[in-house]
Order: sequence, then structure tokens, then C-alpha cells
Amino acid sequence: MSSQSLFFVERRDAEQKLADAATLANVRDNHLRAAAAWDVLASRSVKGDRLRAEEQKRKEEQGLTA
Repeated sequence: MSSQSLFFVERRDAEQKLADAATLANVRDNHLRAAAAWDVLASRSVKGDRLRAEEQKRKEEQGLTA
């Protein structure tokens, strides 16, 4: 997992913890929305990491890397 992906996951987890600790409904909802947004970014980033790794493996198998 890339450092960017890890950052997104950490932010998602932090927002979820803030939502769990919130006593006001609107504050909790704001943190939950933020956590959901970070989750989307994390998912996309992890998918990109996986696709890059697969492409690198394919190139290595075909002898296309230097």
C-alpha cells in the first residue's frame, strides 16, 4: 500500500473516531460524511496501487522493464 493510500485510510479512521466521540448529531454527521469521502479516496488509491503492481508484474514477465 502506498503512503498516499495509507494517509487516506488514516484520515478515514480518524474521522470515524471523531464521529464516534461526537455528542451532537450534526457534528457526528459531518464526521461520518468526511469518513465516507476519505473511504472513497482510500478505495480508489488502493485500487490504483493494485493495478500498478499488476502492470509492473506483467511488464516484468514480458521482459519490458529495464
